[in-house]
Amino acid sequence: MATGGCLCGGYSYKFDQTQVISAHHCHCKDCQKMTGSGKATIIILPTALLESRGDIKFYTVTGTDGGHVSRGFCPECGCQMISYVEESPGLRFIKAGSLNDSSWVKIDSSFWSHSAEDWSPVDPRCPASEKNPEMG
Repeated sequence: MATGGCLCGGYSYKFDQTQVISAHHCHCKDCQKMTGSGKATIIILPTALLESRGDIKFYTVTGTDGGHVSRGFCPECGCQMISYVEESPGLRFIKAGSLNDSSWVKIDSSFWSHSAEDWSPVDPRCPASEKNPEMG
């Protein structure tokens, strides 16, 4: 089982890492603002597999492609851990940096490659898409 959570310990989660769909770097401007970095590294899994403990607060924005992205963070320490697109409720995106052990994560591709910054470029070893791929 993969485990993770926030800095203060008020929220934690776990999921079966063998059931992860994929992992990606997202270089969209929203992810850049939310992480304070050049990208967000996300792990995609079915919503039903995620188990959690504690409180989480969500903030929703309309993304560049029109989807409604809800990002979950601890209301106490502000640590961002989980997000989802309201139009795809069966999927959750776990921020790889919130895992207790992320050594097993293998990146499949990058999203929003056209907005990647020169100081945080797209990984040339992985396929990249200009925008979001179809998630279903």
